[in-house]
Amino acid sequence: MNFRRERFAATFLDPRQAFAAVETPLEVRWDPLTGASCRLLPAGSVPSPERHDLQALAEQTRPTCPFCSERLETETPRFPSQIAAAGRIRRGEAVLFPNLVPYAKWSSVSVYSPGRHCIPIEELTPQLLADNLATQVEFARAATAHDRSSSWISINANHLPPSGSSIFHPHLQGSASPVASTMQRLLADAPLKEYVSAERDGERHIATGASVEWIASFAPIGPAEIRGFVSDAPLVTEFDDETVEEVADGISRILRVYAELGYESFNLALSGSLVRLVARAYYGSLARSDAMWSERLHWEAATDLAPERVAALARMRFA
Repeated sequence: MNFRRERFAATFLDPRQAFAAVETPLEVRWDPLTGASCRLLPAGSVPSPERHDLQALAEQTRPTCPFCSERLETETPRFPSQIAAAGRIRRGEAVLFPNLVPYAKWSSVSVYSPGRHCIPIEELTPQLLADNLATQVEFARAATAHDRSSSWISINANHLPPSGSSIFHPHLQGSASPVASTMQRLLADAPLKEYVSAERDGERHIATGASVEWIASFAPIGPAEIRGFVSDAPLVTEFDDETVEEVADGISRILRVYAELGYESFNLALSGSLVRLVARAYYGSLARSDAMWSERLHWEAATDLAPERVAALARMRFA
């Protein structure tokens, strides 16, 4: 397992220091699983996330939200009976239904609760997460049983607008597709067990549970990427209730770390036995995104959050 990294220094005459010559360190790392590279910048290179008044944004978006209790039954679609006998799938407060904008042959949306239009990330409890994930697992089982060709399963999240969400109300999205995504193809044959073994007990290792091992990504794909490796269920459709609950508990802890770092938004992808999360940020009134040419066109994250620092913070949450 090759944890490749190279260190460089950028030299320039700095106007902040009377044009004295300065050197700024830069490190490039390559992900052992995908080969994708990232750039680690010195701490403080990127503006700190700016917190927003989420309650004000919630009140602005609530009157027309299709996921809220008073509109969900009439404004969200239903599945054919082959997928869900009742048209929708429910667990606890969570409700799952088809996505009106499908990203796959079988595409779902599941809200944590129709009655909770605003859920800051630190308030996504293990129970809320477990119930919502459970609806997606049930959807994946039903979709693949009905259509065996749609075997590429993923559970995803865009939490709030910085992460790409077009609807403020917190939710997950599920996908069952005959065609793999780029990352699913890259990870399908990746040596996950060897990766976990190489990182175990190292400075990026966070926690080991009954079924899930949590590790800060060596070469993050975005700010504070953390990965969860599920050991006893290679496919989402094989997750039992205990595995779902353990995954949900870990995600909840990670989101509290993100909140401590000043983030209010995140992306999540769960595919196969691998869970991946990255923090997403508001950067003030000019609405600067944390994804730029480097991320979108070069597929290379540029972040000043060292994985080792992220892991140290997360270990305290898992202690």
